[in-house]
Amino acid sequence: MQPSVLRARDAARPSVFLLAGAFVTGLLLAFHGGCGNNECTNAFDCQEQNPAPEGQGWTCVDHVCQAVTFPPPPGNTDAGTGDDDAGTGGTVALKIIAFNDFHGQLEPATGTGGQIAQALLPDGGVDPASRVNAGGAVYFARYVAELRAKSPNSIVVSAGDLIGATPLLSALFHDEPTVEAMNQIGLDLAAVGNHEFDEGGSELLRMQNGGCHPVDGCQDGTGFSGARFKYLAANVATDVDRTLFARYDVRTFGGVKVAFVGMTLEGTGKIVVPTGVAGLEFKDEVATVNALVPELKAQGVNAIVVIVHEGGTPAPDSLYDECKGLSGPIVDIAQNLDPAVSVIISGHTHQAYNCTLSGKLVTSAASVGRLVTDIDLTLDAASGQVVKAQAQNVIVTRTVEPDPTLTELVARYRGLTAPLEGRVIGWVAETLTRSHLQRDPTGQSTLGFVIADAQLEATKPAALGGAQIAFMNPGGVRTDLVYDPADPNGAGAVTYGEAFTVQPFSNTLVTMTLTGAQIERLLEQQFRTGDLTRILLPSAGFQYAFSASAPIGSKVDPASIRLNGVTVDPAASYRVTTNNLLAPGGDNFTVFAEGTNTMGGAVDLDALEAYFKAKSTQANPLPAPSLDRITRLP
Repeated sequence: MQPSVLRARDAARPSVFLLAGAFVTGLLLAFHGGCGNNECTNAFDCQEQNPAPEGQGWTCVDHVCQAVTFPPPPGNTDAGTGDDDAGTGGTVALKIIAFNDFHGQLEPATGTGGQIAQALLPDGGVDPASRVNAGGAVYFARYVAELRAKSPNSIVVSAGDLIGATPLLSALFHDEPTVEAMNQIGLDLAAVGNHEFDEGGSELLRMQNGGCHPVDGCQDGTGFSGARFKYLAANVATDVDRTLFARYDVRTFGGVKVAFVGMTLEGTGKIVVPTGVAGLEFKDEVATVNALVPELKAQGVNAIVVIVHEGGTPAPDSLYDECKGLSGPIVDIAQNLDPAVSVIISGHTHQAYNCTLSGKLVTSAASVGRLVTDIDLTLDAASGQVVKAQAQNVIVTRTVEPDPTLTELVARYRGLTAPLEGRVIGWVAETLTRSHLQRDPTGQSTLGFVIADAQLEATKPAALGGAQIAFMNPGGVRTDLVYDPADPNGAGAVTYGEAFTVQPFSNTLVTMTLTGAQIERLLEQQFRTGDLTRILLPSAGFQYAFSASAPIGSKVDPASIRLNGVTVDPAASYRVTTNNLLAPGGDNFTVFAEGTNTMGGAVDLDALEAYFKAKSTQANPLPAPSLDRITRLP
């Protein structure tokens, strides 16, 4: 297929493709079949070609097999089953190298989103001086290679959201650059996450199997061979007893079988655009795994690792390798999973933790490649069971030597995106931040407010919707918009690439009519039983208060809901703008689906760009809005 011409406006916005009727039945049989060439992607390739003698092994560095000599095993192991060697004694050592929520962050993220805090202040807050810059594919690859070289038995796994919600460098090419990077890094297994479905199930199958994009072709001028790693989707059903990808993968290490079960969160269908997951059913995580345990045991598997794109949130004073005050769905999942499961590698919440919950090791490695989790398992060679599991979250610092292969890959795509990405669209007077409930329990966000204001501005004219209020979902604000006084391109300049990274989904705006009573119910839906609180970000002029201690369903005081200083009338009608994720009731905001007289609008990124152009100049940059739209009461 000839590569299509890269069109700045069209190519900047990856499309969402509907699942065709044949998708459920016709594409299920297409699975990844291997590397397709002779270069090594991991140590297993090297071992297959040249079995190593005892005491030695292989590692794959820059896609070249290199021999390594392993130190003698320590004696007197905790397992009490003999020497902890690579499989010749009573136990087998296995290293799992894990990460999650990479989101195509091939280049280092900026601001606090590209840092890890290592210490706290006496009052429990984060010590700013302890923050270390972390992440970037060229450094991430080096850390993975170094960890892999430490063990003859190793495997690299991802707990979802490898792609989707990605910066322009990856998204412009429908995330092919990220898949290619992970092929180079040597990723073995990847559980699907909700953002894997951003462009629909058919596009996700293309990510696995390869081939040029059906509309845009292969925009970088080369072909796309697909993922050499294997996607897992145990709880993504396409029919009775059928799943989108394999439910699990069984690997043998030193004669011991280990099963890796991959899943996304059950609620995936509620937090992605519905057309992208038509024909798919997302099943309960615990029920899915527990039903597989007898099947796995019948195959002689007694060591089970769950890789799940669902997670939890630690207490604000919990550092990156700790487990203080963890709450959220992963706690219940760990408690209810079959005891045969020894390790849970989690994600979705972008948090970092290293825990033991209900007798299981539970980990998460923050997001965008800032951390990698180094997991060491000791397997009993006779029973095949996990007798010891320990982990450490390792900071991916930017002080190591960059991986040359990844450096070339990033540079190649950077050259293709630079003209579009570097275009200045506006100016800010200070850093605009996304919401963070741990730091600000009101859920307010200066950047979220700016986006809501932009969406209101884009739909306020009568011919464009006649909007009076706009609501932005917090999950759609992907990163801070950083003001850098040292930026040689101009302090406070906002580029198209930066704006795209903030809003990468290409959602369209939808304006509808809601009554005042429906708006009150909508605000109550921000607070959920057994779910994370999600505070919507309102446009300027809309204010309300909620009580933190009030019961769910009665947290918002109706008298506090005001529009331009006037109390909202429950019986009156108001024109409300949101995006096409929330409009059909997504993210469990079902009140939006009750809206009437709906009208489609602009793409969210276009609205933001127009707002910056209209409201800011280099001489008069856009100020941060005041955080006075939401009030939290006791």
